[in-house]
Amino acid sequence: MRVLVTGGTSLIARATIDRLVERGDVVTTFQRRRGASSVGVTELLGDIVDADALTDAAAGHDAIVHVAAKVDVVGPWTEYERVNVQGTANVVAAARSNGIGRLVYVSSPSVAHGGGSLVGVGAHAADPSITRGHYATSKAMAERLALGAAAPGFDVVAVRPHLVWGPGDTQLVGRIVDRARSGRLAVIGSGGALIDSTYIDNAADALVAALDRAPGLSGQALVVSNGEPRPVGELLARIVAAAGLTMPRTKVPKAVAFFGGLAIERVWELARITGEPPMTSFLAEQLSTAHWFDQRHTRAALDWTPSVGIDEGLRRLADWYRADGATDPPIQPAGQSPARGR
Repeated sequence: MRVLVTGGTSLIARATIDRLVERGDVVTTFQRRRGASSVGVTELLGDIVDADALTDAAAGHDAIVHVAAKVDVVGPWTEYERVNVQGTANVVAAARSNGIGRLVYVSSPSVAHGGGSLVGVGAHAADPSITRGHYATSKAMAERLALGAAAPGFDVVAVRPHLVWGPGDTQLVGRIVDRARSGRLAVIGSGGALIDSTYIDNAADALVAALDRAPGLSGQALVVSNGEPRPVGELLARIVAAAGLTMPRTKVPKAVAFFGGLAIERVWELARITGEPPMTSFLAEQLSTAHWFDQRHTRAALDWTPSVGIDEGLRRLADWYRADGATDPPIQPAGQSPARGR
């Protein structure tokens, strides 16, 4: 297929592009900044909020994998709406006007998360009325928009990879390691809440599978994870150990972290601070509540199973840190948009 990938410099996009190229697909990327493109990939610079530029870029393609998004933890709602909601509307319009038959929208499990524990659940419907934070709300609105556009001849699938990580990741792994190095990493609550995560290779394979099977899955949302829930304290400690560091012993009660996060968010908003806050209410919830997913439907629908387990992924992460982790240039976070990055 001839495939357009938006947000082509993000970790998950790059891994997906590599797989598409390896199997012989013709790939074009559309992003705001130049990146280290795979051999044979056509790189187009542009912004998904520019409808005309996006429509021009989409011409001649059979499918779109829409990865680009604003994933910052703070910022004005207008920016999230403009990039995540209107940008997705532009992707849908560009696909339709060019007669493109398949769209895979990269979403997030947060689109159906109201703050409580998620234990062995499937892909509940995206609901912006219950979501926590601008990112999750805008992604929920965008997913509903994308899936609502599905029609005969235009197959749309939403894939929600959960906590994607791997070598070079700066969103999850990078933040954890940076905080451990600076002594700012703490376990929220007991550290015993079970959480799913997804090794980068598995997320990319699932997106390619969704692209191939879009005609039979149109209109559906699928949560993707390794299906190996681990206590959050254990996962944090093993990521830190992979980087050659020792996990700090600091623990913060959930209520203190949550309400402290709310206060910090307010300060950041009033002072218009652009840097990342040390804690947010959403982060406190994510690190102290269980969220793991029943993967049986996803695996059957995609005819896919994870090829890299959590333990093997952690070994690969440790190898990367020993070989390259201290010197390699940073890779943009999984899902981060060159359309409007942090």
